[in-house]
Amino acid sequence: MTEGGLGAPTRHPIAWREPDYYDPALLDAELRRVFDICHGCRRCFNLCDSFPRLFDLIDESESGELDSVDSAGFTAVVDACTLCDMCFMTKCPYVPPHEFDLDFPHLMLRARALQQRRGAVGFAARQMTQTDRNGKLARFAAPLANWALDEKNQLTRPLMEKAAGVHRDAALPKFHRRTLTGDADREAPPLNRDAPAFGRKAVLYATCYGNYNNPEIGRAARAVLARNGVETKILHPTCCGMPQFEQGDIGAVAGKARIAADALLPWIDKGYDIIALMPSCALMLKFEWPLILPEDPAVARLGQATSDIAQYIVDIARNEGIADGLSPLDGGVTVHLACHARAQNMGAKAVQMMRLIPGSDIKIIERCSGHGGSWGVMKDNFETALKIGRPAMRQAIKNASKYVVSECPLAGMHLAQGIEGLADSGATPQIPSHPILLFARAYGIAV
Repeated sequence: MTEGGLGAPTRHPIAWREPDYYDPALLDAELRRVFDICHGCRRCFNLCDSFPRLFDLIDESESGELDSVDSAGFTAVVDACTLCDMCFMTKCPYVPPHEFDLDFPHLMLRARALQQRRGAVGFAARQMTQTDRNGKLARFAAPLANWALDEKNQLTRPLMEKAAGVHRDAALPKFHRRTLTGDADREAPPLNRDAPAFGRKAVLYATCYGNYNNPEIGRAARAVLARNGVETKILHPTCCGMPQFEQGDIGAVAGKARIAADALLPWIDKGYDIIALMPSCALMLKFEWPLILPEDPAVARLGQATSDIAQYIVDIARNEGIADGLSPLDGGVTVHLACHARAQNMGAKAVQMMRLIPGSDIKIIERCSGHGGSWGVMKDNFETALKIGRPAMRQAIKNASKYVVSECPLAGMHLAQGIEGLADSGATPQIPSHPILLFARAYGIAV
């Protein structure tokens, strides 16, 4: 196989049910095989912190090669991986079908799966992954929860840092008393029967974040789709499992995949498309779930029927035509392409969607925000996360757009923190939580 071929990389099913998957000696051998190849290439030095940590381990070892590196040092490399997939998707010349067969993120997942099986994932980290439970509890006391979570709260945040390892200065998602699913029936927007795409039907997979933390994203998406003639339902059968995936709890993810597939497949049978509101969740449904449960036809069908929200709107524009009524957004928009949107191998769909707005000045940032899911809010990682994201933050400031928006709300929140620290007074752009909110604004839709 040729190095760095033009074909899309392929992935193998995740062998998480095989005993060899958790064999420490076999895992160490594979880590050493892959790390030695990475050492000889070093193309990924400027991505996440895993690679600088790995290369420092090797360079500071007795021989300057991997043979003199103690395997105990590999833990730091594994812990720094954010599973963003950018090394696999954009940088690595040795991904399958190359004979070297490198899949660095899924190897890090395997290492975390062994850590999880050994009980190395702490109590606080495990509780943070229970996003549905946490959202259901927090919504009943949303004002109090949001007060406690505010990074300016000098009473609660130091305690949270000590107890849970969450950095006291890291911005955290807030909670809403009104959920997206709870308001779905009484807030259905009127359907535009004159729109070119009238007749389409879609289920909006609310996601944990869209349901409990930022329901405005789902309301905006639903309103935009209704303007384009798309009948919608809103469902949230369960979390996509990305938080558990990050911690190596693959069995828990498999359970969620089965629950969601059972709940959503009847809608697919009725002719509904499935739209995920968050790129990480879309990635799980479209790619990771079928690799975890390759023998499950329901999971495969769900993955094939799922689109990212921006991807779906662009598809409408290309096939039927977008509904009239879009007005320019004054001041320009800088769109940050989130890693898990890029990892879906669908192109820059958020940018393409925003360019449907007439007369709008759209700029792009293709650099990492540094956030990396829950990784970037932890005490040991927050400053590094800001450092990784600084090139993107500086580019956003240089662009001088009125709006800076990311497909990933958590990335956008992280960028906002960094931009506020770097920008001159009065130069801070507006940072909506998702591009669909700006698209709705261009339609004159208030959510």
